[in-house]
Amino acid sequence: MAGIERRAEVVWEGTLATGSGETSAASSGAFGPLPVTWSARTEAADGKTSPEELVAAAHAACYAMAFAHTLSEAGSPPDRLAVSAVVSAELGDEGLRVTTSELTVTGRVPGLEASDFSRYAQDAERGCPVSNALRGNVEIRVDARLED
Repeated sequence: MAGIERRAEVVWEGTLATGSGETSAASSGAFGPLPVTWSARTEAADGKTSPEELVAAAHAACYAMAFAHTLSEAGSPPDRLAVSAVVSAELGDEGLRVTTSELTVTGRVPGLEASDFSRYAQDAERGCPVSNALRGNVEIRVDARLED
């Protein structure tokens, strides 16, 4: 199988503190142009996105797919999974650093026990390619709850 490539592009104008840019999904055209600024990263988003928000979106989407696959492989395909990711960063002496990505998932999986759901949730995190790209640099946490 050939390698898979996806592209995003950014055009930035000005300095870090006062400049701004736009990012787009170049491969698919699925989003963009989306405005990005330094203040959207470190202060209020104010209708603009940030690399950290885009990482959160990528992590949530990847994890949802990995978890659906893990559950299906275990013989318990989900009816529904709702995943959110909160990516946190800290501004310190060495600059801005992404520190954590916290995944929260609720799911409706007929016939599955809550303890199995939690175990599969952890297994899925280890099988998520975005988790694996972040691992070692970013603390990853998973909070999983099975719906009644």
